[in-house]
Amino acid sequence: MLQFCLLAAHALQLAGAALLSPGSCNFEDSACGYEWDYVHLPWALHGEGHYISVDTSYKGEKAVLSSPELYSEEWSCVRLIYQIAMTSEASPDPARLNLYLRQEGESFDRLLWSANEPSDSWLIASLDLMNSTKKYKIVLEGELGQDKSASIAVFEIKITPGYCIECDFEENHLCGFVNLWNPNVNWFVGGGNIRNSQSILPKDHTLNSELGHYMYVDSVYVKHFQEVAQLISPKTMAPMSGCLSFYYQLKQESSIVFTVYLRDTTGFYEEIWKTDSALSADWALAEVDFNAPYPMELIFEVAFNSAKGGYVALDDISFSPVYCSNQTGTPFNPAAAGCNFEEGLCNFYQDHKDGPGWSRVKVKRNVYRAGDHTTGFGYYLLANTKFTSQPGYIGRLYGPILPGNLQFCLRFYYALYGFFKMSGTLAVYIFEENHVVQEKIWSVLDSPKGVWTQAEISFKKPMPCKVVFVSWCKSFWDCGLVALDDVSLSLGSCQAADRLLPNPGECNFEKDECVFTQKKRGRGSWHRRRGPTPTSYTGPKGDHTTGVGYYMYIEASDMVYGQRAYLVSRSLRGVSGKQCLTFFYNMYGAGTGLLSVYLKKEGDEDEIPLWRRTGEQSISWLRGLIEYESDRNYQIIFEAIRGVSMRSDTAIDDILFQAGPCLEVEEIQFSSGYPDSLNEIEY
Repeated sequence: MLQFCLLAAHALQLAGAALLSPGSCNFEDSACGYEWDYVHLPWALHGEGHYISVDTSYKGEKAVLSSPELYSEEWSCVRLIYQIAMTSEASPDPARLNLYLRQEGESFDRLLWSANEPSDSWLIASLDLMNSTKKYKIVLEGELGQDKSASIAVFEIKITPGYCIECDFEENHLCGFVNLWNPNVNWFVGGGNIRNSQSILPKDHTLNSELGHYMYVDSVYVKHFQEVAQLISPKTMAPMSGCLSFYYQLKQESSIVFTVYLRDTTGFYEEIWKTDSALSADWALAEVDFNAPYPMELIFEVAFNSAKGGYVALDDISFSPVYCSNQTGTPFNPAAAGCNFEEGLCNFYQDHKDGPGWSRVKVKRNVYRAGDHTTGFGYYLLANTKFTSQPGYIGRLYGPILPGNLQFCLRFYYALYGFFKMSGTLAVYIFEENHVVQEKIWSVLDSPKGVWTQAEISFKKPMPCKVVFVSWCKSFWDCGLVALDDVSLSLGSCQAADRLLPNPGECNFEKDECVFTQKKRGRGSWHRRRGPTPTSYTGPKGDHTTGVGYYMYIEASDMVYGQRAYLVSRSLRGVSGKQCLTFFYNMYGAGTGLLSVYLKKEGDEDEIPLWRRTGEQSISWLRGLIEYESDRNYQIIFEAIRGVSMRSDTAIDDILFQAGPCLEVEEIQFSSGYPDSLNEIEY
């Protein structure tokens, strides 16, 4: 087995170890109330090295370690000091350490952090925990992968009130702040009665003592013009806005530029502060308004012009959720710039000079025309309807004003019907406040006809602006129908949002079958698929998530009448109170059979029926809502039964488990007969 750096582990022992806060542990002589799950591999406590570990000397896939029950109404920071050791860095399935939050009343654990990088020494992870009124546990999961000699060690877990970007630099791990190494200029730890610089450095600010610590960078080894040193904070893991403050000293003989930046996950830098004084003989307080609505890093950067530039020292970085400038405005809420059109146009509007280019419509459940994307039963917007189908038309839908200098991710769903030429039939523009066009940021090139397809666009503008959806055609013969639904706006780039950890209890089948397994695999079981099903006039044309992704379905041509297929969840944690299960189903085809959902409680022989639909329902994806309760561990089972003909493909997608009662009631749909007016559009 690979040996861990025990000397490094000894160096991590904290002052006041006897006064560890709840949930904290340095594994010196006990596991501090942490317990391992005996269903999985055991964790081994190494008192002499002050760490706990799991390795491949035992046969198994993973080990699980859970904290005692914790409670904190204040924002907290979890710091984890760990090491992953492997013999092969190029393993296709490397060892991994995951950290979950297990909240009271939740059937699923929320994945907060995951790492699989091997190292020769300990590493540190810093994770923000937002304030909550719920009790919770921290759960560590070590996955050993396929490496024949893998080890995972945890040296320390420390939970402290406050924010992870705060630091007084008194502890060896420096709160997870790291220096970006440069051959000539770097940030160093100062103080502690250590003189390792030719500069005369101050006492620290925290203790006002030579024994206290701070960070500093000096110009002694500068060799080139504009040499730069960067100190990088842990990444913010939750939206934060307020006042960032820190103390600094600056002594310069030639020009020094001391700047603080925010850097997002795409690498974009935003300057938020720069020193305006040439000399600071004593510790000076700097305060700056700080807004990190999506994951960001703080970067303290010092640039020198010569070896006689001087030095900069930094100490006591802190954060308050109250802005320094006493500004009273509420932060921008991106939800105000979205709409599912169920209750109206929300904050969108049309210019009457354009005419009624977009109409809010609803389609009755039918087998010819798809309904809306939100539920399959609701409202969406349609351009070039019977009111506007004259030779050539244009429809503009204006969104609300968005603040400048923020990164946005715009997502929406669109569907096209009847166009000979699709390119340019729908476009998205950025307008200035006075309706002056800035630029076109997206236009449709091609998409499956009649399928709700997701589009996503990242943009950032320096000035306030608004998003405008434009649908137009030049001549009557080119004009079809453009549908728009479920417009949403979030802060941060779409690429950064895609890298966020998945929501607990959510499954869209894009990567795998999530928490579900098959009772029996074979031709007559559930299949994961993208695009239309092989048999015509049955099954969906695309998935519900994006229009081009994956869903689960039964292939009726491989089954016989009455044959059943089961999709079964793993055992889910029972909780008190109501739970809500949401999913989308497609039951299109003249011979469609049955789709049922069951609840099976641990220890019970029989399943409890929760929901059922029989026969052909619609060409659309329809939303199902189920409210249920189980204080024991349980499983959810989706059962599909093949109908009377091969046109009975049945599909499901976008399953979501949520704590608490369902906020909406499912529309009751009947499955017998279709009225003659079924394909009419309601305005």
